[in-house]
Order: sequence, then structure tokens, then C-alpha cells
Amino acid sequence: MAIPYGRHSINQDDIDAVVEVLKGDWLTTGPNVTKFEAEIAKRSGTQDAVVVSNGTAALHAAYRAAGIKAGDEVITTPMTFAATAAAAMAEGAKIVFADIDSDTGNISVESVASLITPRTKVIAGVDYAGHPIDIDELKKLAHDNGALLVEDGAHSIGSTYKGRPVGEDADLTTFSFFPTKNMTTGEGGAVVSPRADLLDRARKFRMHGLVRDKAIQRYPNEGDWHQEIHEVGLNYRLPDILCALGSSQLERLDTFKAKRRHIFEAYQAAFADLDGVILPTKRDYVDPIWHLYPIRVPAGERKRIFDYMRANGVIVQVNYIPVYWHPAFEDLGYKRGLAPVSEEYYRGEISLPMYADLSEADLARVIEVFREAVLA
Repeated sequence: MAIPYGRHSINQDDIDAVVEVLKGDWLTTGPNVTKFEAEIAKRSGTQDAVVVSNGTAALHAAYRAAGIKAGDEVITTPMTFAATAAAAMAEGAKIVFADIDSDTGNISVESVASLITPRTKVIAGVDYAGHPIDIDELKKLAHDNGALLVEDGAHSIGSTYKGRPVGEDADLTTFSFFPTKNMTTGEGGAVVSPRADLLDRARKFRMHGLVRDKAIQRYPNEGDWHQEIHEVGLNYRLPDILCALGSSQLERLDTFKAKRRHIFEAYQAAFADLDGVILPTKRDYVDPIWHLYPIRVPAGERKRIFDYMRANGVIVQVNYIPVYWHPAFEDLGYKRGLAPVSEEYYRGEISLPMYADLSEADLARVIEVFREAVLA
């Protein structure tokens, strides 16, 4: 059986949590949503959280909360899945792609600084592979220029930066709970923020924009049934069934983190002697939960190594195609060569299997096959 590059980890406690909800009165918008939000907030160092239907919805809600309008500019990284840019485009933003730091794969502070204009509304950094962005520098850059910082933490719930949890520092932080992420709700995501006003906007957006508070309704005397939409939103709710799974998963997040660290360290030791291979790095002031193990091989050898590993039962992946290389972005006028460090990083990157239930035997097999592929 092939070894996947990522996989969910489900145990009996997870199953029991979901079954308990199915036996109850609330399948959605009930007490398990509130409970999961409180747990996510506690883990993120914030007072509250808004859970949503997926990671892309979380980004969309965050950009709406940030007040993006047509013509605003959002500076982000091309070394991410396209949703980081696409969700901002859905609010009318123009995407400006900054380059990355070659060691971490994260957005470069220097590149961002060179691209800021009076139209910059948001700087959106991505915690690539689980390694947090340079939050202090990026937040200062954003605030000094009248912008907000959005941290795409799809890879990094459970990571810390200078001892602080991801979610505590950025104006808005988003998480994803897709099955290959560090914990899962099947599909799902969340938005956290230290600012109650931004989180309130995200929460309204998740619920069609509905206003039920009579104190702020325009026509509060219509009757107890009355609700209003002041700003159109969407249905991005996450049901109680999935929130119950999320609460159960969150209890094991530290265990997941420890296993991922073990895998990371095993790979680091096993591949340190391989010439021409660039291992992922960790800066001293972060403690990542490793979502990916992004190793880099000589660009001319990448396809051969990739194909060899898959042919030998190890399902590797490439993360990511630079966003502006996609035809949809090319058709908007983005050209290759825009972010040379990102493109060079992409040309050699391969993601090796990284998930909490990876057995020691399978870990040894991945190491064996990768060494064979490189040395062949």
C-alpha cells in the first residue's frame, strides 16, 4: 500500500464525539460551535474565534472583516495555495506578489517593504509548512502604512513565534482544518483576532450578514421574528457535527505536534549528508508544528526523483506552484519572473510524507526511497 504525503488521524474519541452530536438536538449553530470557538480562541491566545466551513471561507471572512474594497491592494506570497490570493480577489482586491526568504519559504519582509503603496490595504503572510512568518516586522510595516496584517495560518495552528501562539499577534489569523492539516474537522476553518470589531464583522459575514440585535437594527419594532441584513454576507457556517470532531482533535494537537517534530528530525538526520539537497530550516525564535517537510533537490532532477518515489509507493507532493503561474493569473497579466526566489524554491521543492500516524516502518521506507532516488 502506498504511503500518502498527508493523512488525517481519527480515533475512537473522535468518532464518539460526532455520534454524540448526531443523537442530540443540534446539528448546526448549536452549543458545539460555541465550545469549539472558545477552544480555538484559547489555543490562539485570543478572546474569541469564528469557525467557518473551510480555510478558504476563513480567508474570505478575514478579508471582508479587513474592509477590502475594489481597487485596494493586498500584498501576499506566491508560495501558497491560490486561495490566499483568490479570496481577496473575491472582494475586489488587486493582488501584489512579494518574494520569499529562501530559507523558510515565507514572505520576505524586505520584498513587502518595497511594494507597499498608499493603496495597500492588507499584507497577507502565509506560515509556510507551519513555520510562522516574521510577525513583528510585518505587523509594524502594515500598521506604519495604514494597513492590516492577515496571517494565513492554514499550516500552523499550534505553532509559536517568540513564545506566543499563532493567532495572538496578527490583526486577523485564519486556520484550515482540511484532512491533511495538523488537525481536522473534515472540512472547516476559523478566524481569530485580538480585535473584537474585526471578529464581529467576520461573524456577521459567515451568517449572511444577518443582524438580530435590535439595538442596531434599522427597523427594530417589526416583531420578535425580525432580522436584517445591513451588509450582504454568505453562508460559511461550520456545523456542530464537525465542531465536535474539531474539539476532540484539538485535545490531541500537542501529540500531533510532537509526532510531526519527530518525523522532521528523523528526516533532517537522514538527509544531512546528501550533496545538492537543501533541507528545510527553522529559525531559533519559532516552534513550528510541521505541516510539510519541504525538501529541495536540484531542479533538473526534481521530476525524476518525484516520479521514482511515486513509482516506489511513496506519494510525494510539490507545494506550491507559484500562484501567478496559474493560467487564471497569467490571463490577468502576471508574468513569470515576478518573484525569482519563489520560482527557484518551487523548481526544486518536494514535500515528503508528514502526518501524525506515519508509522516508524513507513518513515524508514520514505527515507530509504528518497535516498535511493537522490543517489540513483
